[in-house]
Amino acid sequence: MAHIASVAKSLPVNKVAKPLLSVSNNEARRRVLNLYRSWWREIPHTVESHALDISVKQGRSKVREVFEQNRNVNDIRVIDMLVIKGTMELEETHKMWKQKTHVLRYFKHNEAPKQRDFMSRFHQGYD
Repeated sequence: MAHIASVAKSLPVNKVAKPLLSVSNNEARRRVLNLYRSWWREIPHTVESHALDISVKQGRSKVREVFEQNRNVNDIRVIDMLVIKGTMELEETHKMWKQKTHVLRYFKHNEAPKQRDFMSRFHQGYD
């Protein structure tokens, strides 16, 4: 019985998440800005090498839009993960591992989300 009482009286353990890359907010911000600058410099090369039907200005505005979507993320680990993914995307685009269709998916217009409820699907003719 002494063993059970000692377990019940112990304090809860607080786990501290280990950072992926950045230790502070300033370091994470620096990594994001460096990635943004890298994408900004890469856009003219990507437009030319993939023979895209867009201008450099449109490409850069899309890069800004993608970065703006994640502007309000505050967790350093999430920011680091987004930077890692963005760096991988940049490398794949630069080394031509992505084909033209993969790059153009970023410029596809967002379609309206499909309806989930029965009546709206029924009226639209879904099975």
